[in-house]
Amino acid sequence: MLNIAGTSIAQAVRQVAYPLRGAASDYDPLMDWVGDARLVLLGEATHGTHEFYQQRAEITQRLIQEKGFTAVAIEADFPDGYRVNRFVRGMGDDQTPEEALRGFQQFPTWMWRNADVVNFVGWLRQYNDALATDRPKVGFYGLDLYSLYASMGEVLKYLEQVDPEAAQRARDRYACFEHFEQDSQEYGFFASLDIEESCRDGTVSQLLDLQQQAAKYVQRDSQAEADEFFYAEQNARLVKNAEEYYRSMFQGRVDSWNVRDKHMAETLEQLLAHLDRPGNQSKIVVWEHNSHLGDARATDMGQAGEWNVGQLVRERYGKEAILVGFTTYSGTVTAASNWSDLPQLKQVNPGLPDSYEALFHDTGLPRFLLNLREQNQAVAELSQNRLERAIGVIYRPESERHSHYFYARLPEQFDAVIHIDETQAVQPLDLAPPETGEVPETFPSAL
Repeated sequence: MLNIAGTSIAQAVRQVAYPLRGAASDYDPLMDWVGDARLVLLGEATHGTHEFYQQRAEITQRLIQEKGFTAVAIEADFPDGYRVNRFVRGMGDDQTPEEALRGFQQFPTWMWRNADVVNFVGWLRQYNDALATDRPKVGFYGLDLYSLYASMGEVLKYLEQVDPEAAQRARDRYACFEHFEQDSQEYGFFASLDIEESCRDGTVSQLLDLQQQAAKYVQRDSQAEADEFFYAEQNARLVKNAEEYYRSMFQGRVDSWNVRDKHMAETLEQLLAHLDRPGNQSKIVVWEHNSHLGDARATDMGQAGEWNVGQLVRERYGKEAILVGFTTYSGTVTAASNWSDLPQLKQVNPGLPDSYEALFHDTGLPRFLLNLREQNQAVAELSQNRLERAIGVIYRPESERHSHYFYARLPEQFDAVIHIDETQAVQPLDLAPPETGEVPETFPSAL
């Protein structure tokens, strides 16, 4: 793997990479690159790797302590994330991080019910508890849209407390979903075929009705009321977008992927606006898979017509957003073989030849951080199309080239990359079979 000057690309990368040795100063360069950015998007190459969660937590802690970030937004359903949000801010009924994470009962439970997330949520609670009373507490939020029925329930619960008449109107609008017995896939199938009348108009009307009553429900100086209204409004928005998502699911992968990532980007934008304070713009760290956070325009996804959160955030916020990807060459991963299967400890195949993973392995560095914004030989060489691996909640090593690789131009996809050559599987909190009900998180893409 030589360039025209006869120097291996791996050697060129090694010369400019920042080795990660487990020191407190490892991410000093990244903190410098972040500067005054409002958004830092931290990816992962799998949904089941301990080091990815661990390193994202370490980076996030520094962003909170040194850069004033006040929220973490993750690839998870909004109601489940908000339960954790209440816990880390000292609200709600949960007494421990593990209890606060019990909302994550849908497949794949190990994405958020794992030891690394427990540790991070515990740290967030301790950090918030130690803050001065005039300092904003750091929040924790979900961005995804799989909680169609749960979010309808949260809208009704809110309205029953503040406006029973409006609650009845909402119940009437959402009634058409009752025919499908909380099976959102079944609703999407029939709605896509026009066999049953779509519930779309009712979901749109309900969101607009709620928004028009904002002044009635929220007193000007009540932050608690503003937070609860935001929670209800976002759930109503989620119901509207989830209805569209489940209809689009049976019209093709591109349509459903785009609806989902547009929703996550829209939720992020709404969250920034909600958390902004006069004279102090909010800052958010995002945890999602590389496939969502790397700019889709630099990948096969973009050529197929898909966009993603990373692309939409860059288009909206420019250099106020920093996109960081993660890669690994080999090790183990927690993943399933099929939908709704129990998680397994799986061996990760060594990176394929001509992949970014194999190239980074050839540097001989166990772990490193690489700035992809720099103008140097290594970045220039990395700009060629190469294979990149993506392992979601499903991992099938026997069909890895077809199932888990795509072409990408890494320096256009991310602003920086963190490579950990050998990684270990994340430790799930439980191995019980997932409950039925809402569509599994990440379905049908597995990412």
